[in-house]
Amino acid sequence: MSVVFLNDTYLPMAEAKISPMDRGFLFGDGIYEVVPSYNGEMVGFAPHIDRMNNGLNAVEINLGWSHERWKDVCDILIEKNGAGNLALYLHVSRGADTRRFHAYPEDIEPTVFAFAFEIPPVPVADKTKVVGYKVAASRDLRWERCQIKSTALLGNVMHFQHGYQQGANETLLYNERNELTEASACNAYIVKDGVVITPLLDNQILAGITRHILLDLLRKDGSIPVEERIVTMAEVFDADEVWVTSSSKEVVPVIEIEGKPVGNGEIGDVWLAAQTIYSAGKLNY
Repeated sequence: MSVVFLNDTYLPMAEAKISPMDRGFLFGDGIYEVVPSYNGEMVGFAPHIDRMNNGLNAVEINLGWSHERWKDVCDILIEKNGAGNLALYLHVSRGADTRRFHAYPEDIEPTVFAFAFEIPPVPVADKTKVVGYKVAASRDLRWERCQIKSTALLGNVMHFQHGYQQGANETLLYNERNELTEASACNAYIVKDGVVITPLLDNQILAGITRHILLDLLRKDGSIPVEERIVTMAEVFDADEVWVTSSSKEVVPVIEIEGKPVGNGEIGDVWLAAQTIYSAGKLNY
């Protein structure tokens, strides 16, 4: 994709420049979102922007953009980059200061950057068309404010790299009590005896938008029971099914963890039913 948005200007990506004194560059001092779109229709736009605003408020970055302003930016980027299957990356840093100093500076303008990138075609509820993930597992060594979607992602990147080096698609993370938290770039779930179970939201876990939409749709449908509670890694390895979710991947079945098959090693029927429900209702958010 070639056209980006930077501080109220649309321009070719190669021409987009920020100051080396930008606090996003120096400190990872910023908040971001990724909104998927398919043929111009965005999925979960409102909750994505709500989460971005919550993150900006948490780190005291004063931007003050409305949903409508963000939607204009997203719609224009989709148009300028050819529609199709695109994700919109939205990034707000605190801005550029005249010195490198840890305290929040006053009277600087936030840097707002956004671009579109191509994503795979819309996932479908079909066992023959989905590729099950093989994942690694690791003790969660990130900071204790994972509920903030910060641009400072080095901890997540290192955990993802841990799995990537083993040929895995993702890395499941667990805390010092051997409890599942999430994955390096996804939320995580187990299925046992037909019940979908996922960890409770707290400071260890990002409140994923796909997670929110999926759980809401499953509860409204009522055919698949849902629990939010502590999940131990023993339960993960004993699960009938394991899933991960993210905005650009939707609901992905996991078929192997640390070289061991999940359940019978096949993509499960509960995943098929849940993805069907998600596909039917995701554009309502």
